[in-house]
Amino acid sequence: MTWQIITAANLVIAAAYFSISYIIASGLIRTGQLSTNKLGLATALIFFTCGVHHGTHAVHMLLPAFGVDDQQALNLRASWHWESAVWDIATAMVGVYYLSLRGSYSSVLRGAQMFEDLKVRERQALEINDSIVQGLTVAKYQLDRGADGKSRDAIEETLRKARGLISELLDEPGAGPKITEPGDLRRASAATVSQEK
Repeated sequence: MTWQIITAANLVIAAAYFSISYIIASGLIRTGQLSTNKLGLATALIFFTCGVHHGTHAVHMLLPAFGVDDQQALNLRASWHWESAVWDIATAMVGVYYLSLRGSYSSVLRGAQMFEDLKVRERQALEINDSIVQGLTVAKYQLDRGADGKSRDAIEETLRKARGLISELLDEPGAGPKITEPGDLRRASAATVSQEK
């Protein structure tokens, strides 16, 4: 009876892993990241190869049931013990659980952004620096010079650029949930502003 449980568990593991591999790879292809997102590609390949591994165990043990006289398959059936069955059942459950979580994150599936490209993050950091930090530096400089009007203009321009950057980031595939209702962007804790001089 142990080999039947292990065979069923390995079939479930293989199906879940092949599905996960397909989801990741298709997301990479759809977003043009297949050749640039090496971590995403490697993850898809790991799931694919593990799916092949578990699938071949199951198929090999099923061969005698289809009339294939294979002594190695019979030996494989006899080699399993209950500890292996427990572990394979746990692995199958984790695979199905992972697959169910992936299905609930449409933004991740759309862009495979759980493997966000480092170059994209560097570009975003530079844009924030150029648009916000430098704008605030100009505003402070103008304020220190006593040019209140120019300081106010620099602050307003910086705010405009900051809003544009944030809107652009939130509209990117995989950037997170879409904002559809008031309160969707509510912070977990209130922002604080230092009063020190």
